[in-house]
Amino acid sequence: MVGIDLATIPEDPGCYQFKDESGTILYVGKAKNLKKRVSSYFQKKSIAPRTDILVSLIRDIDVIVTSSEVEALILESNLIKKYQPKYNIDLKDAKSYAFIQISNDPFPRIGIARDRNNKKNGTLYGPFVSAAERDQILKFVKQTFHLRTCRKMTKRACLRSHLGTCAAPCTGRISEPEYQYLVKSADYLLKGKNQDLIADLKKEMQACADSEEYEKALVIRDRIVAIENLSERQYVQRQKKSDEHIINYLVSGDMVYLILFHVERGSLTSKEEFVFPETEDFLDEFILQYYSSAKPPNELILPALPGSGMEEYLTHLRGTHVTLTVPKQGEKKHLLDLAFKNLEVSFFTGKMRLAELGEALHMDTPPEVIECFDISHLRGTGTVASMVSFRDGKPDKRNYRRYKIQTAGPSDDYAAMAEVVRRRYTRLIRENSPMPDLIVVDGGPGQLKSAYTVLNELSLKIPVISIAEQEEEIFIPGKNTPLSIQKKSPASLLIQEIRDEAHRFAITYQRRLRQKSIKE
Repeated sequence: MVGIDLATIPEDPGCYQFKDESGTILYVGKAKNLKKRVSSYFQKKSIAPRTDILVSLIRDIDVIVTSSEVEALILESNLIKKYQPKYNIDLKDAKSYAFIQISNDPFPRIGIARDRNNKKNGTLYGPFVSAAERDQILKFVKQTFHLRTCRKMTKRACLRSHLGTCAAPCTGRISEPEYQYLVKSADYLLKGKNQDLIADLKKEMQACADSEEYEKALVIRDRIVAIENLSERQYVQRQKKSDEHIINYLVSGDMVYLILFHVERGSLTSKEEFVFPETEDFLDEFILQYYSSAKPPNELILPALPGSGMEEYLTHLRGTHVTLTVPKQGEKKHLLDLAFKNLEVSFFTGKMRLAELGEALHMDTPPEVIECFDISHLRGTGTVASMVSFRDGKPDKRNYRRYKIQTAGPSDDYAAMAEVVRRRYTRLIRENSPMPDLIVVDGGPGQLKSAYTVLNELSLKIPVISIAEQEEEIFIPGKNTPLSIQKKSPASLLIQEIRDEAHRFAITYQRRLRQKSIKE
């Protein structure tokens, strides 16, 4: 575990890679909570000798954050197939996962297929890494669109027909055009065209309502609701024949922090990270240097377009057309955002973000302990406050506190802030407990002034700032204009994270008290 800082590992879902001293990947795993899972390897001796040997060889850990645990599963599969790590189970026969298939019959059946190349018998959707997810989607499609599952059609109604979960083309209950319409709807859903499908169904529902076919309209309405509630689409693996690179970056001080995702045939397979001094055309310079020794992909996804002529230059290097894309929404924008999230995790966790915050606030040393206050009420009633504590840029939940506001009037956030700050630090003074290095209050100059006045009354010289939610502006005492800190800078992102946690903690407490009051 030489040189490994577990405190920098995020608590998000994702994949982790254990590497030896030469940088070779020893093991790839996935986790719902990366920090908890990775830390478990180093907490106690394992009952498996193979795991103990693995841990003794680990010299570096790399993580890739995903948006969900299912995305992490898909990414884990891609990484294992690509790197074949020594300490992962060697499943040489498991080269692919199951697909959902709709057959080519006049009345197509829906089922499971395992042969990727067996496309002549129908259309394949997938693959699905998680069998549970695949079965859930298959069940949803069958129940929503009533497609048949029998391998051979008979002229006798089956159990599914009696239960109303099959359109029963075998009995002549539905015509071929009507059944093909259901198949088309299922195809839209399985291809991820949910919004197009919902739009078509809404038109059909309105037409049925206009013609007073209310029962049919209710069936369509239920389908729309079911589709809208279907679990989120997965973005880490998408069926594509082309390769993509996703580049995102963040400028901090005079340095550029850049990340590059490799997406091969729709599958996220790896990432690269770079740090270099900022120049006027740093994006153009990076692209020119990187692709002088690496083959450009079919498509380059970026947060902003480089200079003119770059698309033609990359096309010349590749020999086929290269597309430069700046997405505003959709799955490509999701991947761009995911890259930015990984950029934050890689470069701006823990002490690095604290150092930048200390520099932005002109503090002598970075703030090790930060306490943040938030006020919550429902239309002026049931006012409560929360105080969350962060140590080394991470939540210190043992020191979280919550307060019922006792003296402030309804909707008087300024007085409520003054009360909770006074109660917190009067107690710390009485107990002779250590003070925080920085205090953050949720709100604008008004809330800040209330907290600052109380600290002066208590003769406490603790730096205090406030953050206003709409524009994420940061204020300091005695100044009505915000500091010139960009809201996507590491310093501002850290303050936003702390404020959001205080907000969550306050709302949770306020709701709990309201529910208790209703019961009483």
